Amino acid sequence: MLISSYEHAVDAKGRVFIPAKWREDLGGTVIVMRGLTGSGEDKCLTCMSMESWQEMLAKFKTVAMSDVAAQRALRSLFASASDCDADKQGRILISASLREYAGIEKDAVLVGMGNRVEIWSGERWKEYCEREDAPTDDVWEHLMGLGI
Repeated sequence: MLISSYEHAVDAKGRVFIPAKWREDLGGTVIVMRGLTGSGEDKCLTCMSMESWQEMLAKFKTVAMSDVAAQRALRSLFASASDCDADKQGRILISASLREYAGIEKDAVLVGMGNRVEIWSGERWKEYCEREDAPTDDVWEHLMGLGI
């Protein structure tokens, strides 16, 4: 299960360490892409196992080609996605363009989101945590409304 958060330095080549606890769930190859949510200050990356990626692809196949807005979003998602193989030390190489998008330079924070991992710049994560101290009652009500 992909839970908790971990802080790691990004090495000079742009590699990020995947915690040992997560490696079995994620597998040897992961997909890294622009974050599925957030913009501006909340830009981060999304990392998922090949299995989760395949499940998501199956859902995308149901999107009509005539749905221009959805196709635009999918185009952006697929153009930014890359498959990353973990090395013997459990590190993945994140492309320069993805690191630039998310503002990841020296430090990264990996946040477990159940079936995926968000990769944040250390600075943006700190700012996010200060701004979003705790979910408000309306957020919890929204989750309950989803049947969670």
